[in-house]
Amino acid sequence: MFTIEHDFDATVVTLVDEGPAPLLEDVAVHAFAECVTLEQLEPQTDRVQRITLSMQQVQDLAAALDLPEGAYRLRRAGED
Repeated sequence: MFTIEHDFDATVVTLVDEGPAPLLEDVAVHAFAECVTLEQLEPQTDRVQRITLSMQQVQDLAAALDLPEGAYRLRRAGED
């Protein structure tokens, strides 16, 4: 299950782990104009862990989800 909310400066997608136990904490994905952050509560420390991805990293990740194992470099518009 997931939810989508549109805030003033970001779109927030929350991924809820469903299924057989053990379940993991929800993951919040905050999509800003210049970057995307992923946040998840770390139960052992009771602190939120945050990862920030540049927009290029997000594009690379999206492309990687549909490719077989290997090393790749995406060509951007205007590159030879």
